[in-house]
Amino acid sequence: MSKLQVDSIDEVTSANGVTVDGLNIKDSKLTTANSVVTTNITDANVTTAKITDANVTTAKIADANVTTAKITDANVTTAKIADVNVTEGKIADNAITLAKMASGTDGNIISYDASGNPVAVATGNDGQVLTSTGAGSPPAFETLPAGGSWVLVNTQTVSGTPTTIEPGAVFSATYDTYVVVIRRYNNASGGGFQLQLGTSGGYTTSGYRWNVDGGGGTGSALNSGVAGSSIIDLLGGTSSTYHVNSSQDCLSGVIWIHNPFNSGRTSIHAELSWENATDLDAHIANVGGHPNTNTQYDRWKLICPSSSQTFEATTIIQTFGVVNA
Repeated sequence: MSKLQVDSIDEVTSANGVTVDGLNIKDSKLTTANSVVTTNITDANVTTAKITDANVTTAKIADANVTTAKITDANVTTAKIADVNVTEGKIADNAITLAKMASGTDGNIISYDASGNPVAVATGNDGQVLTSTGAGSPPAFETLPAGGSWVLVNTQTVSGTPTTIEPGAVFSATYDTYVVVIRRYNNASGGGFQLQLGTSGGYTTSGYRWNVDGGGGTGSALNSGVAGSSIIDLLGGTSSTYHVNSSQDCLSGVIWIHNPFNSGRTSIHAELSWENATDLDAHIANVGGHPNTNTQYDRWKLICPSSSQTFEATTIIQTFGVVNA
């Protein structure tokens, strides 16, 4: 066992403290330079307060010690995220809003090309429609071919039991020709089916000229015509010969109205067929007529000619504009 021998410690006391065997102690602190080496410091004595911020360098931090809990949200900036790490799995569904999309050209539509990549379909011109260009290419805006295409302008579905049907303004400069399609017409009683043209100021009630070439029964002729009428009679009359079977939806037809809005002569051509109420025979009427005026018409009116006759809720009448007719 080692022993401390008498007079074996060299001690000097001065204003700078006490020097013992070359180690200077002053105010309870060891002040001799380079006297505290690593092997003389226990782990427990290296506290956080003893480490300056400048001494915590990257090399002093093990990779395993940089955990998620050690990184504050504010320190995860855009610059710290590599592009390759922003994968599809990192983007939540419905997270890409319109505000996050790059700006584009007004009217363009996003589609896909033959390689499956996003592509912008160029904005078309006014009146063009989006059409398929076939497999392997995006759609395109194209002009409709001239003639033959019908565009629905108005649908009238009868409510209650009115004696007239009026759609309001349906003709305009958009189309030269209009087609009025009559479906499921069913009148309660009586006979006849009549047409007038008009404007927002009222309907023309005189001057109509019309002729009907038709047939009924077993081949008998149904011919009639008037010059200077208040209406165009689409069936040719109102007698029992022209009564429509009111127990069935048994009248159908189309009315072609050419040039109603151009302040010139308006030409009318109608084709109708119906089941007669008396003998159930099939009747047909081929109608030609005009209002004999140069009015700019914007509407039509269909009329049940007798006070006892009404339209029923089964009636549907639609107006179509014919493209580039």
